[in-house]
Amino acid sequence: MLGVPLVYYSGRAGSEIYLAYGSPGIPGFYPVDSAIALQFRKGPADRAGRRIGACAARGRFEARIAARPTWFPSPFSIFPRSPPAPPGAVALRNSLDLARLADELGFTRYWVAEHHNLPSIASSAPDIMIGQIAAITARIRVGSGGVMLPNHAPLMVAERFKVLEALFPGRIDLGLGRAPGTDPVTSYALRRRQDSGGDDDFLQRFQELILFESKAFPENHPFRSVRAMPEDVALPPIWLLGSSGYSAQLAAMVGAGFSFAYHFADHDPVDAMLSYRDQFKPSAARDKPYAILACAVVCADSDAEADRLASTIDLNFVRRRRGEYLPLESPEEATAYPYSPAERSLIARNRARLFVGTKTTVLERLAAMIDATKADEVMVTTMIYDHAARRHSYELLAEAFGLDAGKK
Repeated sequence: MLGVPLVYYSGRAGSEIYLAYGSPGIPGFYPVDSAIALQFRKGPADRAGRRIGACAARGRFEARIAARPTWFPSPFSIFPRSPPAPPGAVALRNSLDLARLADELGFTRYWVAEHHNLPSIASSAPDIMIGQIAAITARIRVGSGGVMLPNHAPLMVAERFKVLEALFPGRIDLGLGRAPGTDPVTSYALRRRQDSGGDDDFLQRFQELILFESKAFPENHPFRSVRAMPEDVALPPIWLLGSSGYSAQLAAMVGAGFSFAYHFADHDPVDAMLSYRDQFKPSAARDKPYAILACAVVCADSDAEADRLASTIDLNFVRRRRGEYLPLESPEEATAYPYSPAERSLIARNRARLFVGTKTTVLERLAAMIDATKADEVMVTTMIYDHAARRHSYELLAEAFGLDAGKK
């Protein structure tokens, strides 16, 4: 479990985080006088502490990526995200099929997402999928990437993952996110009976989750006698997921593992990953930092074929920027789409954070990113239309990464 100090949130992102032994608005919970406040910037800053613009930040990030890597981590994992294929049940079965393949190829983890009311992703119940995947695989770790904690009562999360850990000991990961994983209306539908005390109560919920595990509620707290069952099973390892410096610093403060969502983040991954490592405080759960870099990868037998497959991602990205959350289109439909010059510019910018090509091309670019961020592990997601092409992409990556099939 994670240790104290516990955490609660005051204000919005870009405001403050307080380390405290209390929680606001809950009877019997009071912050200590020596609470430490840390200011979180909304963007990167230069050495003098001045905030710098996105273009300048991107240039500094690119300058920090070495031409040739100096080291390469051994763990590689998969984040499938279950892109749907009509009917929707096929996408979930495809995720099970891909999990079996990942287990056979020697990947380390297989994490499933939580999204709601999103036609391009079928994964809406990660805890159910985790149980199904763990049951049909032999050794790969299975987890959430992640459970969107603001959508759930902390006690329910604790009990569901304790049950999973009891059934599949040593193979479950609990990844937590602070975003709703959906649009505002759907978010309201998910939470409206939970009596949320504010727009962003992630840290209050996170603290409550940890207190259920540690049984550390104060004597006069109404939850003092509540036990997350099965009581004799520990929560699986907790990971905090994010796409900003805020998430990185929070994970460092509480001594949790950290996974950075580079596949959609605008924030500098080097800044986030290195700040997490530099600021990490050991906890009862983890004595040293461990950072996962999540990347979007499309690998094929030729650069041209990989580029064709990735055209599905291009169209999905443009549509999402317009607020259109539609099912993935085939490469044929995506390449025939009449993009405007502005949309082609957006695609080019997004392609800069994708890893597309043969296994040699992907490996060269990915190794440079790993070297810059000092990632302990890489987690790849391949949101393309054809399931067979997705399988082949992971087979090529396993070869490129030098995985020992079934021996990880």
